[in-house]
Amino acid sequence: MRHVIALDVGGTGMKAALVGTGGELLHQARRATGRERGPDAVVEGILDFAAELHAYGAEHLGEPASAAGVAVPGIVDADRGVAVYAANLGWRDVPLRDLLTERLGIPVALGHDVRTGGLAEGRIGAGQGADRFFFVPLGTGIAGAIGIAGRVEAGAHGFAGEIGHIVVRPGGTPCPCGQAGCLERYASAAAVSEAWAAATGDPEADAADCAKAVASGDPSALTVWQNAVDALADGLVTALTLLDPRIVIIGGGLAEAGETLFTPLRDAIRQRITFQKLPPVVPAALGDTAGCLGAGLLAWDLIYLKEETP
Repeated sequence: MRHVIALDVGGTGMKAALVGTGGELLHQARRATGRERGPDAVVEGILDFAAELHAYGAEHLGEPASAAGVAVPGIVDADRGVAVYAANLGWRDVPLRDLLTERLGIPVALGHDVRTGGLAEGRIGAGQGADRFFFVPLGTGIAGAIGIAGRVEAGAHGFAGEIGHIVVRPGGTPCPCGQAGCLERYASAAAVSEAWAAATGDPEADAADCAKAVASGDPSALTVWQNAVDALADGLVTALTLLDPRIVIIGGGLAEAGETLFTPLRDAIRQRITFQKLPPVVPAALGDTAGCLGAGLLAWDLIYLKEETP
């Protein structure tokens, strides 16, 4: 059965799949990234995991994988196939595509984790059928993926879509990027957790706890939540003004709050727009499989491009 390897490398764990021609998941596996053993061990773990998947496909699916797609965090040079930098994995300038190609003997595509997840959401998830979309996962930080005609725009230097570092509160909370008042310091899951922990005096309180308290009408939670929603709306209106997307897809941990997030967020955006068109603002559909599915799409794109090239 014809298939590709899809691998999504995270800060603590790796998700993998063998993906068929119709996007079906023929085999799935997970394992720890092993970052506590250092960056070289992480890279070796990725290579070993990919090799095991390659062997599994040959044995159980009748033929080895035709290509592989890998999504990694941090700064990624997809054209050169280099994992440039990832703070949480400790690596710099890792030629991951070449290393995997040498190990597996098949074509390999390397992508940025958020853009790869966005590719999946745009093509086969919540944005399916939309010619232009903007995907924003709200996790520890906030990033974005700009979808145009079935692909995701990386920008001239690989930094396109970094909505988390739009300044929404000038002179506000310092951000590790060097600015102050960045969106992700107010509207990420980590920022909401920090604000709610401070409000309750409970260092263990997190964004999910805050969302539950909002749903029960807690006034302190409502204040914390609304501050995050207002900041997110400010950032998204800037994105709408620049990109004019057909649909906005919100994912990540904070989106798991459902309408506790989406109802006030849509209202806040509606109050802020003037001439801009208000697109649907919807939850992501693929959950934590988006990166893996997107990696599979990258791999299939490699194959189809090769087959179409005379």
